[in-house]
Amino acid sequence: MTNNITVIGTRGIPNVLGGVETHCQHLYPEIHKQFHNNICVIARSPYVDYKISSYQGVTTKSVWAPKKKSLEAIIHSTLASFSTLFDKSDIVHVHAIGPGLVVPLLRILGKKVIFTHHGPDYDRQKWGDFAKKILLLGEKLAVTYASEIIVISEVINDIIKDKYHRHDAHLIYNGVKLPKPLAQDKIDNALFEFSLTANNYFVAVGRLVEEKGFHNLITAYEKAQLSIPLVIMGDTDHPTPYSEKLKEQASKVDGVIMTGFLKGEQLQALFSQAKVFVMPSYHEGLPIALLEAMSYSLPTIVSDIPANLEVKLSSESYFPVGNIEELTSKLSQHAEMNSEKVNYSHYLDYYDWEKIAKQTMSVYNQTALEKS
Repeated sequence: MTNNITVIGTRGIPNVLGGVETHCQHLYPEIHKQFHNNICVIARSPYVDYKISSYQGVTTKSVWAPKKKSLEAIIHSTLASFSTLFDKSDIVHVHAIGPGLVVPLLRILGKKVIFTHHGPDYDRQKWGDFAKKILLLGEKLAVTYASEIIVISEVINDIIKDKYHRHDAHLIYNGVKLPKPLAQDKIDNALFEFSLTANNYFVAVGRLVEEKGFHNLITAYEKAQLSIPLVIMGDTDHPTPYSEKLKEQASKVDGVIMTGFLKGEQLQALFSQAKVFVMPSYHEGLPIALLEAMSYSLPTIVSDIPANLEVKLSSESYFPVGNIEELTSKLSQHAEMNSEKVNYSHYLDYYDWEKIAKQTMSVYNQTALEKS
C-alpha cells in the first residue's frame, strides 16, 4: 500500500547504544524483508560514520546534529523533517517524545506521520525542569497531531488516554530476536578478556544514567559481600557527572567489572553466559535489555516499576524499586543458588519481530488510506 517511509528520532543504526536504536535496528530490516518497502532511517551525525549507506536493505542517511544532549534531538529532528521534502516519502515515522516536537511541522509539510511513544522520558532523573517541560510539550504535540500513534506498552497507552484523551493508539510491543548459538571459542575468548567464568557472574546492561539504578546495584552488591563478579555492560553517550561518579564508585568495589559499550558477538557471549540478569531501573518504556535476558533464558532480578511488571514475570523476580536492602537480599539468594536456565517461550511469543513488523505495516497501510 505504502512504499516510501522515512524514520526520524533514532541516533542511528546499526549498533548504536539505546533502546529506540535497538528497536529500529530490528524493526525496519524485518519490514523490508517481508514487504520490500523503501525505508530510510535518518541518523545523527555524531553517532555514525556514513552520509548515505544501507543496513539489511534499509537506507541509512546521516544528517548533522550537535553532540549536546539538550539540543541534539530537536535540532536534528528539525533538519531531518525538512529533508523529507525531497525524499518522496509517503509516511514519516517519528520515534520518542523529544523528536515528537516536530510532528506538527511534518504535518504542515504535508506528511502523514506515525508517532511511536517509547516512554515518558521526562521522568528520567537526568533532565532538569526546563528540559522536562520541553519533553512534555513534545509528548503533547506528537500525541495531538500524529496521524496514528503506536505505544510499546499498556502503561504508555494509559498515559495518553488519561492525559490527552486519545483512545485510538495501536499497542505494538518491543521485540527481541532469539539468539543464535555462538562458537565455544568465541565465548571462551570473551570470558577470558574479562576474567569471567561461565554461569558465575551477575550481569546488568544499559546506559550509565541515573534512572538505570546502577548506583543502587553496586551499593547492594558491596553490602552482600559476594564472591562472584558483577558485570555492568554499557556506557553513556556523553560523559556526565553521574557516569564519572558511577565509574569511580565501581572502581572501589572488588568484583565489579565495567566493560564499556559492547556489541555483536562479544555482547552476546557475556550476556548468554551470565548466572543472573539484574535490572534495578527507576524508569523504562518496555525494557529491551530484559527481553534479551529472557531470550538467553537467564534468571532475573528486576525492579517493580510498571514497565517491568507488564512483562508479568514470576513474583520472585521483582524487588521494590530503590530498596537496596531487598536488592541485597535478592543478590545473596541467587549467588547461593544453582541458577538454572528458565524457559520464557510463553512470554517471548508476545515480542516476536516478525509479528511486530506485520502489525506496524498494518498501521502504515491504514495511514496511507487516510486523508492528509
